[in-house]
Amino acid sequence: MNKQNLEDIDTQDYPHLNRGLEGITAFTTSKSSIDGQKGELIYAGYNIDTLAEHASFEEVAFLLWYDRLPTSDELDQLKNQLAAERALPRPVKEYIRSTSREAEPMAVLRTATSMLSDYAPEGSGDGEQDNLNRAIAMTAKMPAVIAAFARVRNGKEMIDPIDRGSTAYNFLYMLNGEEPGEQAVKTMDLCLILHAEHGMNASTFTCRTICSTQSDIYSAAAGAIGALKGPLHGGANTAVMNMLLELDKQGDEADPVSFIKDKLEKKEKIMGFGHRVYKTFDPRAVHLRKMSKALSEETGYTKLYEWSEAILETMKSEKNIDPNVDFFSATVYYSIGIKPDLYTCIFAMSRVTGWTAHFLEQAANNRLIRPRALYTGEKNLEWTPVEDR
Repeated sequence: MNKQNLEDIDTQDYPHLNRGLEGITAFTTSKSSIDGQKGELIYAGYNIDTLAEHASFEEVAFLLWYDRLPTSDELDQLKNQLAAERALPRPVKEYIRSTSREAEPMAVLRTATSMLSDYAPEGSGDGEQDNLNRAIAMTAKMPAVIAAFARVRNGKEMIDPIDRGSTAYNFLYMLNGEEPGEQAVKTMDLCLILHAEHGMNASTFTCRTICSTQSDIYSAAAGAIGALKGPLHGGANTAVMNMLLELDKQGDEADPVSFIKDKLEKKEKIMGFGHRVYKTFDPRAVHLRKMSKALSEETGYTKLYEWSEAILETMKSEKNIDPNVDFFSATVYYSIGIKPDLYTCIFAMSRVTGWTAHFLEQAANNRLIRPRALYTGEKNLEWTPVEDR
C-alpha cells in the first residue's frame, strides 16, 4: 500500500475507520447525557436547566461523584472537606512564585496539579474513597492555584483561602483580595455548574484513558488539563474574547456584522460556534446568554453583549450554526473582571469534578483503552546504507 494522506482514503473501503472516533461508543456512564438534536444536557439524571436554577456547585460536585444529590448533612460535610483542603503546600506556592510571569496559566495549572500528587490526602491506597478524597482535594486547590498565579504575575501577594464560603466565593476572594459581592458569587457559581461535566469530550476521554492504564488520579487530571488547554476544546472562550477585543480596537467604526463576514470570506474559523454533538443551541449557552445580558447592563459593557448578539445572528444567517458554551462565557467572565487567558483555567477548576467522577467510574469497571490505527505508510522497503542516502 503506497503512503497516502488520510483525506484521500475512501472510508467506504475501511468501514471501521472513524476519524476522531466519531460515532464510536466506548463506554457506559451515569455521569451525563447529551441529546444533540434536542439541545438537552443531563447530569446524573438532572436536567442542566434544573441544576442551573436550584443547585450550588458543591451539590453538583457531589451529584457527579455519587450519582445522587446530597442530604443537608452530607453537603455540609463536603463543604467542610473542601474548606479544609484549600490551602496550597509550600512547594507549590514557591513554584508559582518562581515560574515565569509570562507563562501560560493553563501550563502553570497543569504543572501545579502534578505537584499536588506529592501532597495527597492521607491514605496511599487506590480504593474508591482514597481517590474520592483526592478528587475533593484537587477541586479545593485548583482555584487557589489559579488565583495565586494571577496575582503573582501582576506583582501582587498571594492571598490564602478562608475556611468559609463556597468555592466560587473563595476563588473571587483569592483572586481580587476582597470579599466578592453576592451577584458576582452567584454568577461564578453558575459558570462552575455549567462547565462541570459534558460527556465524552477530549479531556474526559484523556482522563479515562490514563485511568485505564491504572495510573493515578493526579496524572489523569494533569493529562485532562493538557487536552483542555487546546483552542479546539477549552481554549475557545479565550479566542472568543480576543476576537471581541480585536473588534473593539476599531473604535467607533466597529461593525460586528462586516467584521464577521470579512473573516468568513477569508475562511477564518469563528470560535464559539458549532459543536461536535449539538445540532441546535447549546443549552449551557442559553443560561450564559441571559447572564451576559444582565451583567452587561449592570457593568456598562453593553456593547460586548450587543456585538455578541449581532455576531450570533450573522453566524446563523451565513452558516446556520448556533453558539456553544464558549461564546457567551467569554463576555460573562470579562464582565466580572477576569482576564481572558484565565478563562480556560476556570473551565478546568469546574471540570475537575467531571474528570474525577469519570476516573472513579472507569476504575470501578476498568478495561485498558487501546484503539487501533489504519497504517498508511509503505512496507518492506529496501535498506539503503547511510553513505548512499
